[in-house]
Amino acid sequence: MTERNPILITGAGGQVGGVSRVMVDMLLEQGYPVRAFVRRDDERAQSLREAGAEVFVGDLLKFADVAAALKGVRRIYFSMSAAPYYADALTLMAAAARAQGDIEAFVHLSNYEQSYMTLEKMSTPDEERRSWLGGLVTDWSPQQRAHWVCERVLDWSGLPTVNVRATMFAESPHLTWMLLGSLSNGELRLPFGNQRLAPIAVHDLAEVCVKILVDPAPHISRSYALTGPELKDMYGFAEDYAAALGRQVVYIPEEVEVWSEAFIDETVLQEALGDPAAARHVAAHLRIQTRLVAGGRYDVLTDQLEILLGHPPRTVRWALQNNTRLRELVSAPSH
Repeated sequence: MTERNPILITGAGGQVGGVSRVMVDMLLEQGYPVRAFVRRDDERAQSLREAGAEVFVGDLLKFADVAAALKGVRRIYFSMSAAPYYADALTLMAAAARAQGDIEAFVHLSNYEQSYMTLEKMSTPDEERRSWLGGLVTDWSPQQRAHWVCERVLDWSGLPTVNVRATMFAESPHLTWMLLGSLSNGELRLPFGNQRLAPIAVHDLAEVCVKILVDPAPHISRSYALTGPELKDMYGFAEDYAAALGRQVVYIPEEVEVWSEAFIDETVLQEALGDPAAARHVAAHLRIQTRLVAGGRYDVLTDQLEILLGHPPRTVRWALQNNTRLRELVSAPSH
């Protein structure tokens, strides 16, 4: 790869500490040219320029923008926030990449559910599927279905694809900003009962995706099912929150529907996203993901992350200790 072939990173204008932004910094530190695809030319775009990235401002739902962003690009990393048009955006990117015809790698940030969203499971009778999914839901979320569609599109495209299927992030809303109120009172309130999960740190996920982009050949046509290194229930993770916050934290199990009603507010999401359809989509995804965790579908652990990294993965405690919003909570007076 020469400097005439920048690596395209979508979602680069997302939150600081998000996968795309961490990847941009990692690639630049290693001397690789990066073209960062952003929706708006704002302070986050300027921060990317100052870091050394080439910033492309465009709309992932406009084919002309996507095609222009791909000029001179051979390697692509695709991700974007949960949205009702997620599959549309990936399909446009895949179509543009196929038309360009010289792509070396298309790395797609997918989700762990794709490991078991088989045609057989998706077409079973509702009650049978409800039982298999944990008893609290009969189907996957709209975002999980969008990822399923995206993986099929990439299969059919003939592009050199790598699907990175990640479990719940240690920095996910469920485990961070949705908990700030209860954590300030020393309480970890979640509706997960005794169920276990193995969250993955964003830093590790970014590092894996960068490794694949830098040397894609061994990974083409592979799908990796990635979890964090520790499979624990929330009583166990409460100790990690306590260590990160420097105060006692007690896990208090909540009823699923009561918690969802209190914490997943479409009005708040609409204010944040500025789009009623996106707010409904994200709310539905969060509600179903909550039920899937509470039903045990996230009780999985794999060693693929450590194999790809070549070193032990980072723990949830590390991710919490390095989380900006939690650090702000640490500095606040104890109640």
